[in-house]
Amino acid sequence: MARAPRSAAKKPRLRALPGRPAQPPASAPDAEATLAYARGVLEAEARAILNVTERLGESFLSAVRLVRECTGQVVVTGMGKAGHIGQKLSATLASTGIRSVYLHPAEAVHGDLGRVARGDVILALSNSGSTEELVRLLPAFKRMATPVIALTGDTESPLARGAELVLDIGPIEEACPMGLVPTASTAALHALGDALAMAVLRSRPFGTEDYALLHPGGKLGRSVQRVFELMRSGPANPLVLDTAPLSQVVRVMTKTPGRPGAACVVDKAGLLVGIFTDGDLRRRVEDGLTDFTVPVRDVMGKHPRCVTPETLVLTATAQMRELRVDQLPVVDAEGHAVGLLDVQDLLAAKFV
Repeated sequence: MARAPRSAAKKPRLRALPGRPAQPPASAPDAEATLAYARGVLEAEARAILNVTERLGESFLSAVRLVRECTGQVVVTGMGKAGHIGQKLSATLASTGIRSVYLHPAEAVHGDLGRVARGDVILALSNSGSTEELVRLLPAFKRMATPVIALTGDTESPLARGAELVLDIGPIEEACPMGLVPTASTAALHALGDALAMAVLRSRPFGTEDYALLHPGGKLGRSVQRVFELMRSGPANPLVLDTAPLSQVVRVMTKTPGRPGAACVVDKAGLLVGIFTDGDLRRRVEDGLTDFTVPVRDVMGKHPRCVTPETLVLTATAQMRELRVDQLPVVDAEGHAVGLLDVQDLLAAKFV
């Protein structure tokens, strides 16, 4: 039987999906109207946050005490968008020295409840307070004797009724054309979590050094890094006595691990009295001064600028730029030479 020509073959007909009537193409939105609507969204979220400030009271103070005095870890939990806010809150607490972990409610009912132990404190986030996966955990938390702090917009919800403390964000109208997408409510939960974390931070001893210990990477870590963390010390610290001949100084500079570009000159008590650098050596050779038997005290740079181990590396780097030097001796409170800060180490740590 002969096949029909390709042009005569029937083409499949596309059918519209049920429940989805064809929509005419939308016209491009007016620019001013779009900007006005976006501003309205921001204003709605700002109002939601400001309204929470009027609801802070004794329960908030009790929550601060409970989190601050927690002997275990702060377990933050929430579902959906509130869960994402909860993950950020847990990370904020951890970054300020509070042991914290995020617990996914759906995974918790399948074994992850093993992350929770007596002595922990639960922070449960839900605008409605009726999230099924979250409410289902309340009996388990009660059996474990782990107090629950609810961050919610409904103080009569199942979550609020099952919690020891309730932090209320109040009824909030979402900044969404349908009034459904979590926007203003998540902004309020986010801000309330930050307020709790910062109030706890303010109430406990935690300074810049503690913060630096938990943030060793990136620009933030470098901003609080101290000289003792980068300086060359011990066998890597090139020390010579002021009575040593120049030949010995060159040998020390060459054989010291890392081959620093300078040597710290000290007296018999170990006090810094000078510095001799590669640049000093080159200038002597260029001037024809090749007597390497002279004692270093006769040719060293006297009264060198120096820093302490506790000096911020950023401060020391700025000082090296100003002096146009590649090394800075490091001395303790008595003036003992305890290290050397070398520009090569600053380069490796991306300070310069």
